[in-house]
Amino acid sequence: MTHPFNEWKVLPHGKLTEIEPDLLTVVGELHMPLTDLPRRMTVVRLQGRRLILFSAIALNEDEMAALAAYGEPAFLIVPNDHHRLDAKIWKQRFPALQVIAPEGAQKKVAEAVAVDSVRPDFDDRNVLFITVPGTRGHEAALLVDTPAGTTLVLNDLVGNIRGETGFGGWLLRLAGFAGTEAQIPRVVKAMMVDDAAALRTQLLSWAEIDSLKRILVSHGDPIEDNPRQTLRQLAASLAS
Repeated sequence: MTHPFNEWKVLPHGKLTEIEPDLLTVVGELHMPLTDLPRRMTVVRLQGRRLILFSAIALNEDEMAALAAYGEPAFLIVPNDHHRLDAKIWKQRFPALQVIAPEGAQKKVAEAVAVDSVRPDFDDRNVLFITVPGTRGHEAALLVDTPAGTTLVLNDLVGNIRGETGFGGWLLRLAGFAGTEAQIPRVVKAMMVDDAAALRTQLLSWAEIDSLKRILVSHGDPIEDNPRQTLRQLAASLAS
């Protein structure tokens, strides 16, 4: 695992994009020993212009200025043990940030940055923090309700990288982060999932949300074409 950064370090990334009012996303690139891994930060704006940063990525100064115009960083969600890379430097830049992690990842995340809460209160009924059942308490998710619908924000639990080629693409497909459809990566199943039945129940519960409009994942494209059916298919993949 790459060691968490100790100073603000900007890796390649795109522009902050508004998916809908109060919901931003930006995609960056993390160079790994044998491939480049796309990674996503999701930003949710709460009441009072407070911002949740989910799986934070250090941004260049132009994009940081755009973020400042959008709101004030208030919560930093480190969604599992493996997404600590930029956590410390965000806390250094914004000391008032409340750092949040799922309970099972708290100890490991705390090696990079102190964790303030594993059960946050955003004081906003439209945003719900979830420690995903069946993942040893190591994986976090968000449900975000807006007038336009519901967005489910996931982390490593689902990979949806498309169009990757070459040796790096082969590695991502082998790990299960890339392919022709969204999937629960093989490495996640092996390392994180300890109760497939509990996870399957959670996926099916999310699939029953009538207002579900999209799923955002940390590694791959947004899932906007029938996300409820995608969740049912992911649940079925755990039955085998």
